[in-house]
Amino acid sequence: MKFFIDTANLAQIKEANELGILDGVTTNPSLMAKEGIKGNDAVMAHYKTICEMVNGDISAEVISTDFKGIVEEGKKLAAIHANIVVKVPMIKDGVKAIKWFTDNGIRTNCTLCFSAGQAILAAKAGAAYISPFIGRIDDSGWDGVQLIEQIVQIYSIQGYKTEVLAASIRNPNHIVQCAQAGADVCTCPLDSILGLLKHPLTDIGLAKFLEDAKKM
Repeated sequence: MKFFIDTANLAQIKEANELGILDGVTTNPSLMAKEGIKGNDAVMAHYKTICEMVNGDISAEVISTDFKGIVEEGKKLAAIHANIVVKVPMIKDGVKAIKWFTDNGIRTNCTLCFSAGQAILAAKAGAAYISPFIGRIDDSGWDGVQLIEQIVQIYSIQGYKTEVLAASIRNPNHIVQCAQAGADVCTCPLDSILGLLKHPLTDIGLAKFLEDAKKM
């Protein structure tokens, strides 16, 4: 399973990359705004900087919601760098745009997926990635990881090439569950990635080793 970091914070991207396990980055307008990045030129420059930092796919999200706007915006994003994957919302015009991008050699990440039916449409249109939001599904009282399992099974049976990118990760356990469910990718905050390092028995064991080392 590939690890993407879900942020626009350059320091966090650098830290995750230095761990040696980072495969890509996902961003969205909310994450850009959180870093105080405003204006189209600044956003485009920020995406370019991220692409120069990480050797992997970088999801850059459109903000248009009509077919023509999504296509025009997506073409500009794709022109930034070869690693850019255009992030398109799961709406009617979004699916149409994904098909257009596919036919024209531009890879896409279909975002805001909350059902297997939506995932089927994205795969049929040729999306490189589908992003089910498992944390938000959990918030609504349903099981987000179960949706990952369902989509993975459908894609396997039908032979779809779209990669399942588990998004809206809330904690380290989500990452483990998504790996077990067969997700191709998970995208998560840095805290969730670093949380995988933590276990009380590791701390206890290390402390004991260090204590014994002093006696040597």
